[in-house]
Amino acid sequence: MTATDSMHQDLVRRLDFESYKSILYGLTTFGDREQGTPRNEAANDWIEDQLRSWGYETERVKYMYTPRISAAPEPREEVFATKVGSSRPDEMYIIGAHMDGRGGGEAANDDGSGTALVMEIARVLAASDVVSQRSIRFALWNNEETGLNGARAYVEQRAGMQGVEDPVGSGEYPEPRWVGMIQHDMMMWDHGNPVTHHQALDADVDVEFQLNSAMAQESAQLGLALINANRMHATDYPAVLSNAMSNTDSTPFMDLVAAVSLRENRRLYETGNRANPHWHQATDLFETFSDADFMLGFNAAQTTLGAIARLAEIAIVR
Repeated sequence: MTATDSMHQDLVRRLDFESYKSILYGLTTFGDREQGTPRNEAANDWIEDQLRSWGYETERVKYMYTPRISAAPEPREEVFATKVGSSRPDEMYIIGAHMDGRGGGEAANDDGSGTALVMEIARVLAASDVVSQRSIRFALWNNEETGLNGARAYVEQRAGMQGVEDPVGSGEYPEPRWVGMIQHDMMMWDHGNPVTHHQALDADVDVEFQLNSAMAQESAQLGLALINANRMHATDYPAVLSNAMSNTDSTPFMDLVAAVSLRENRRLYETGNRANPHWHQATDLFETFSDADFMLGFNAAQTTLGAIARLAEIAIVR
Protein backbone atom coordinates (compact mmCIF):
# COMPACT_ATOMS: atom_id res chain seq x y z
CA MET A 1 0.00 0.00 0.00
CA THR A 2 1.34 3.42 -0.95
CA ALA A 3 1.41 6.45 1.32
CA THR A 4 -1.37 7.97 -0.80
CA ASP A 5 -3.50 4.84 -0.39
CA SER A 6 -2.97 4.99 3.36
CA MET A 7 -3.94 8.65 3.47
CA HIS A 8 -7.10 7.96 1.47
CA GLN A 9 -7.98 5.16 3.87
CA ASP A 10 -7.66 7.65 6.72
CA LEU A 11 -9.99 9.99 4.83
CA VAL A 12 -12.60 7.29 4.22
CA ARG A 13 -12.48 6.36 7.92
CA ARG A 14 -13.76 9.85 8.67
CA LEU A 15 -17.13 8.83 7.28
CA ASP A 16 -19.39 8.17 10.24
CA PHE A 17 -22.15 5.56 10.16
CA GLU A 18 -24.25 7.31 12.78
CA SER A 19 -23.84 10.64 11.01
CA TYR A 20 -25.07 9.04 7.77
CA LYS A 21 -28.11 7.67 9.57
CA SER A 22 -28.75 10.99 11.29
CA ILE A 23 -28.73 12.92 8.01
CA LEU A 24 -31.05 10.34 6.48
CA TYR A 25 -33.40 10.55 9.44
CA GLY A 26 -33.44 14.34 9.13
CA LEU A 27 -34.50 14.04 5.50
CA THR A 28 -37.32 11.65 6.36
CA THR A 29 -38.87 14.14 8.78
CA PHE A 30 -40.06 16.01 5.68
CA GLY A 31 -42.07 13.02 4.46
CA ASP A 32 -41.71 11.93 0.86
CA ARG A 33 -40.48 15.39 -0.29
CA GLU A 34 -42.63 15.21 -3.40
CA GLN A 35 -41.77 17.96 -5.87
CA GLY A 36 -44.02 21.00 -5.84
CA THR A 37 -45.05 20.57 -2.20
CA PRO A 38 -44.19 22.64 0.87
CA ARG A 39 -42.39 19.61 2.33
CA ASN A 40 -40.13 19.52 -0.73
CA GLU A 41 -39.32 23.21 -0.36
CA ALA A 42 -38.66 22.79 3.36
CA ALA A 43 -36.33 19.85 2.70
CA ASN A 44 -34.42 21.92 0.13
CA ASP A 45 -33.95 24.64 2.74
CA TRP A 46 -32.80 22.07 5.30
CA ILE A 47 -30.26 20.58 2.89
CA GLU A 48 -28.92 24.04 2.16
CA ASP A 49 -28.67 24.85 5.87
CA GLN A 50 -26.72 21.65 6.52
CA LEU A 51 -24.24 22.36 3.72
CA ARG A 52 -23.76 25.91 4.96
CA SER A 53 -23.20 24.69 8.51
CA TRP A 54 -20.19 22.75 7.22
CA GLY A 55 -18.76 25.88 5.62
CA TYR A 56 -19.94 25.59 2.02
CA GLU A 57 -21.28 28.39 -0.11
CA THR A 58 -24.43 27.08 -1.75
CA GLU A 59 -26.15 27.86 -5.02
CA ARG A 60 -29.50 26.96 -6.52
CA VAL A 61 -30.52 25.95 -10.01
CA LYS A 62 -33.87 27.54 -10.81
CA TYR A 63 -36.02 26.15 -13.60
CA MET A 64 -39.62 25.75 -14.73
CA TYR A 65 -41.58 22.52 -14.59
CA THR A 66 -45.05 21.91 -16.01
CA PRO A 67 -47.04 19.45 -13.87
CA ARG A 68 -49.36 17.07 -15.68
CA ILE A 69 -52.40 18.54 -13.96
CA SER A 70 -51.42 22.15 -14.67
CA ALA A 71 -51.59 24.13 -17.87
CA ALA A 72 -48.82 26.48 -16.79
CA PRO A 73 -45.18 25.89 -15.83
CA GLU A 74 -44.23 26.37 -12.20
CA PRO A 75 -40.87 27.34 -10.65
CA ARG A 76 -38.67 24.69 -9.05
CA GLU A 77 -35.27 24.80 -7.37
CA GLU A 78 -32.43 22.48 -6.38
CA VAL A 79 -29.33 23.02 -4.25
CA PHE A 80 -25.66 22.39 -4.91
CA ALA A 81 -22.37 23.21 -3.20
CA THR A 82 -18.79 22.99 -4.39
CA LYS A 83 -15.40 22.19 -2.89
CA VAL A 84 -13.16 24.27 -5.12
CA GLY A 85 -10.00 22.63 -6.41
CA SER A 86 -6.72 24.07 -5.20
CA SER A 87 -4.59 23.63 -8.34
CA ARG A 88 -7.11 22.55 -11.00
CA PRO A 89 -10.30 24.43 -10.11
CA ASP A 90 -11.37 24.37 -13.76
CA GLU A 91 -11.96 20.58 -13.67
CA MET A 92 -14.81 19.08 -11.67
CA TYR A 93 -16.38 15.82 -10.54
CA ILE A 94 -20.11 15.95 -9.80
CA ILE A 95 -21.45 13.75 -7.00
CA GLY A 96 -25.23 13.62 -7.04
CA ALA A 97 -28.47 12.18 -5.67
CA HIS A 98 -32.11 13.24 -5.91
CA MET A 99 -33.76 14.71 -2.84
CA ASP A 100 -37.36 14.43 -4.08
CA GLY A 101 -39.47 11.32 -3.60
CA ARG A 102 -42.98 9.97 -3.99
CA GLY A 103 -45.30 7.36 -2.53
CA GLY A 104 -46.65 9.06 0.56
CA GLY A 105 -44.09 7.63 2.98
CA GLU A 106 -40.72 9.16 3.83
CA ALA A 107 -38.76 8.33 0.66
CA ALA A 108 -36.09 6.95 2.98
CA ASN A 109 -34.51 4.68 0.40
CA ASP A 110 -35.61 6.48 -2.78
CA ASP A 111 -33.69 8.64 -2.49
CA GLY A 112 -33.04 9.76 1.05
CA SER A 113 -30.34 7.09 1.16
CA GLY A 114 -28.45 8.61 -1.77
CA THR A 115 -28.96 12.19 -0.64
CA ALA A 116 -27.64 11.42 2.85
CA LEU A 117 -24.66 9.64 1.28
CA VAL A 118 -23.72 12.70 -0.80
CA MET A 119 -24.17 14.98 2.20
CA GLU A 120 -22.04 12.78 4.46
CA ILE A 121 -19.23 12.85 1.89
CA ALA A 122 -19.62 16.64 1.69
CA ARG A 123 -19.34 16.84 5.48
CA VAL A 124 -16.07 14.90 5.49
CA LEU A 125 -14.56 16.88 2.62
CA ALA A 126 -15.46 20.19 4.29
CA ALA A 127 -12.71 19.70 6.88
CA SER A 128 -10.07 22.43 6.82
CA ASP A 129 -7.23 19.92 6.49
CA VAL A 130 -8.70 18.28 3.37
CA VAL A 131 -7.45 19.68 0.05
CA SER A 132 -8.63 18.58 -3.38
CA GLN A 133 -6.69 19.40 -6.53
CA ARG A 134 -9.85 19.23 -8.68
CA SER A 135 -13.21 20.75 -7.82
CA ILE A 136 -15.99 18.53 -6.47
CA ARG A 137 -19.65 19.49 -6.68
CA PHE A 138 -22.38 18.03 -4.47
CA ALA A 139 -25.69 18.23 -6.35
CA LEU A 140 -29.02 17.35 -4.74
CA TRP A 141 -31.37 17.09 -7.70
CA ASN A 142 -35.08 17.86 -7.61
CA ASN A 143 -37.81 16.48 -9.89
CA GLU A 144 -36.12 13.15 -10.57
CA GLU A 145 -39.40 11.35 -10.06
CA THR A 146 -41.10 13.37 -12.81
CA GLY A 147 -38.56 12.62 -15.52
CA LEU A 148 -35.12 13.77 -14.34
CA ASN A 149 -36.25 17.37 -14.82
CA GLY A 150 -33.86 18.89 -12.28
CA ALA A 151 -30.77 17.19 -13.69
CA ARG A 152 -31.89 17.99 -17.23
CA ALA A 153 -32.30 21.65 -16.28
CA TYR A 154 -28.79 21.68 -14.82
CA VAL A 155 -27.33 20.25 -18.03
CA GLU A 156 -29.33 22.61 -20.24
CA GLN A 157 -28.36 25.69 -18.25
CA ARG A 158 -24.75 24.93 -17.41
CA ALA A 159 -23.19 22.61 -20.01
CA GLY A 160 -22.24 25.59 -22.16
CA MET A 161 -20.60 27.34 -19.20
CA GLN A 162 -17.98 24.64 -18.66
CA GLY A 163 -14.42 25.79 -18.17
CA VAL A 164 -15.17 29.49 -18.59
CA GLU A 165 -13.16 31.68 -16.23
CA ASP A 166 -15.37 34.47 -14.91
CA PRO A 167 -14.20 37.16 -14.43
CA VAL A 168 -11.27 36.59 -16.78
CA GLY A 169 -8.05 36.32 -14.81
CA SER A 170 -9.84 35.65 -11.52
CA GLY A 171 -9.10 31.94 -11.34
CA GLU A 172 -12.82 31.38 -10.68
CA TYR A 173 -14.90 28.97 -12.72
CA PRO A 174 -18.67 29.09 -12.05
CA GLU A 175 -18.98 25.82 -13.99
CA PRO A 176 -15.69 23.92 -14.17
CA ARG A 177 -15.24 21.42 -16.98
CA TRP A 178 -16.96 18.16 -16.11
CA VAL A 179 -14.61 15.20 -15.85
CA GLY A 180 -17.00 12.71 -14.21
CA MET A 181 -20.50 12.40 -12.79
CA ILE A 182 -21.35 9.90 -10.04
CA GLN A 183 -25.03 9.46 -9.15
CA HIS A 184 -26.50 7.62 -6.12
CA ASP A 185 -30.09 6.38 -6.29
CA MET A 186 -31.64 3.86 -3.85
CA MET A 187 -28.80 2.48 -1.76
CA MET A 188 -30.23 0.27 0.99
CA TRP A 189 -32.43 -2.66 0.03
CA ASP A 190 -30.41 -5.47 -1.53
CA HIS A 191 -28.51 -6.73 1.51
CA GLY A 192 -30.36 -10.03 1.83
CA ASN A 193 -33.87 -9.12 2.94
CA PRO A 194 -36.61 -11.53 1.80
CA VAL A 195 -35.72 -12.21 -1.81
CA THR A 196 -38.18 -11.78 -4.67
CA HIS A 197 -37.86 -13.49 -8.02
CA HIS A 198 -36.02 -10.53 -9.50
CA GLN A 199 -33.71 -9.68 -6.60
CA ALA A 200 -30.07 -10.68 -6.68
CA LEU A 201 -29.20 -13.40 -4.18
CA ASP A 202 -25.92 -11.74 -3.28
CA ALA A 203 -25.74 -8.33 -1.64
CA ASP A 204 -23.67 -5.75 -3.46
CA VAL A 205 -23.31 -2.15 -4.51
CA ASP A 206 -24.23 -1.99 -8.19
CA VAL A 207 -22.17 0.45 -10.29
CA GLU A 208 -23.92 1.11 -13.58
CA PHE A 209 -22.90 2.81 -16.81
CA GLN A 210 -24.82 2.96 -20.08
CA LEU A 211 -23.29 0.89 -22.87
CA ASN A 212 -25.32 2.74 -25.50
CA SER A 213 -23.98 6.19 -24.69
CA ALA A 214 -21.46 8.43 -26.40
CA MET A 215 -19.13 8.21 -23.40
CA ALA A 216 -19.52 4.50 -22.69
CA GLN A 217 -15.79 3.73 -22.68
CA GLU A 218 -14.98 6.62 -20.35
CA SER A 219 -17.95 5.73 -18.13
CA ALA A 220 -16.77 2.13 -17.88
CA GLN A 221 -13.36 3.37 -16.74
CA LEU A 222 -15.01 5.55 -14.10
CA GLY A 223 -17.02 2.52 -13.01
CA LEU A 224 -13.85 0.45 -12.69
CA ALA A 225 -12.32 3.18 -10.52
CA LEU A 226 -15.29 2.77 -8.17
CA ILE A 227 -14.95 -1.02 -8.19
CA ASN A 228 -11.29 -0.71 -7.24
CA ALA A 229 -12.14 1.78 -4.50
CA ASN A 230 -14.77 -0.58 -3.14
CA ARG A 231 -12.20 -3.37 -2.89
CA MET A 232 -9.84 -1.13 -0.97
CA HIS A 233 -12.22 0.86 1.24
CA ALA A 234 -15.63 -0.79 1.69
CA THR A 235 -15.96 -2.65 4.97
CA ASP A 236 -18.92 -4.96 4.33
CA TYR A 237 -20.32 -5.21 0.80
CA PRO A 238 -18.63 -5.72 -2.58
CA ALA A 239 -19.42 -3.81 -5.76
CA VAL A 240 -20.20 -5.09 -9.24
CA LEU A 241 -20.17 -3.31 -12.60
CA SER A 242 -23.09 -3.42 -15.04
CA ASN A 243 -23.77 -1.64 -18.32
CA ALA A 244 -27.50 -0.79 -18.33
CA MET A 245 -27.70 2.50 -16.41
CA SER A 246 -31.18 3.96 -16.75
CA ASN A 247 -33.83 6.20 -15.22
CA THR A 248 -31.69 8.32 -12.94
CA ASP A 249 -30.04 11.72 -12.89
CA SER A 250 -26.77 10.61 -14.48
CA THR A 251 -28.68 9.90 -17.72
CA PRO A 252 -28.69 13.53 -18.98
CA PHE A 253 -24.90 13.58 -18.55
CA MET A 254 -24.03 10.27 -20.19
CA ASP A 255 -23.36 11.58 -23.71
CA LEU A 256 -21.31 14.51 -22.41
CA VAL A 257 -19.04 13.11 -19.71
CA ALA A 258 -18.14 9.85 -17.99
CA ALA A 259 -21.28 9.09 -15.95
CA VAL A 260 -22.21 6.25 -13.61
CA SER A 261 -24.91 5.47 -11.09
CA LEU A 262 -24.52 3.58 -7.82
CA ARG A 263 -27.56 1.55 -6.73
CA GLU A 264 -28.66 -1.20 -4.42
CA ASN A 265 -29.38 -3.43 -7.43
CA ARG A 266 -29.86 -3.22 -11.17
CA ARG A 267 -32.42 -0.58 -12.16
CA LEU A 268 -33.77 -2.22 -15.31
CA TYR A 269 -33.75 -5.87 -14.27
CA GLU A 270 -34.41 -5.78 -10.52
CA THR A 271 -35.71 -2.46 -9.18
CA GLY A 272 -37.75 -1.92 -12.35
CA ASN A 273 -39.28 -5.37 -11.87
CA ARG A 274 -40.37 -4.61 -8.31
CA ALA A 275 -37.50 -6.38 -6.57
CA ASN A 276 -37.85 -3.77 -3.83
CA PRO A 277 -41.39 -3.92 -2.36
CA HIS A 278 -41.01 -0.45 -0.81
CA TRP A 279 -40.24 1.34 -4.08
CA HIS A 280 -42.60 4.33 -4.36
CA GLN A 281 -44.69 2.95 -1.52
CA ALA A 282 -45.85 4.37 1.82
CA THR A 283 -43.63 1.75 3.48
CA ASP A 284 -40.45 3.52 2.33
CA LEU A 285 -39.87 4.69 5.91
CA PHE A 286 -36.76 5.11 8.04
CA GLU A 287 -38.12 2.52 10.47
CA THR A 288 -38.56 -0.03 7.67
CA PHE A 289 -34.82 -0.47 7.35
CA SER A 290 -32.25 -2.11 9.62
CA ASP A 291 -28.62 -1.31 10.29
CA ALA A 292 -27.70 -3.91 7.66
CA ASP A 293 -29.63 -1.84 5.11
CA PHE A 294 -28.08 1.41 6.27
CA MET A 295 -24.66 -0.24 6.10
CA LEU A 296 -25.14 -1.05 2.41
CA GLY A 297 -25.66 2.66 1.78
CA PHE A 298 -22.70 3.51 3.98
CA ASN A 299 -20.51 1.10 1.99
CA ALA A 300 -21.50 2.99 -1.15
CA ALA A 301 -20.31 6.18 0.56
CA GLN A 302 -16.99 4.50 1.34
CA THR A 303 -16.76 3.40 -2.28
CA THR A 304 -17.46 6.82 -3.76
CA LEU A 305 -15.23 8.74 -1.36
CA GLY A 306 -12.38 6.30 -1.91
CA ALA A 307 -12.70 6.69 -5.68
CA ILE A 308 -13.09 10.46 -5.69
CA ALA A 309 -10.11 10.83 -3.36
CA ARG A 310 -7.89 9.29 -6.02
CA LEU A 311 -9.60 10.84 -9.05
CA ALA A 312 -9.74 14.39 -7.69
CA GLU A 313 -6.33 14.02 -6.01
CA ILE A 314 -7.44 14.71 -2.47
CA ALA A 315 -4.91 15.04 0.32
CA ILE A 316 -5.02 15.48 4.07
CA VAL A 317 -2.69 18.33 4.96
CA ARG A 318 -0.91 17.32 8.15
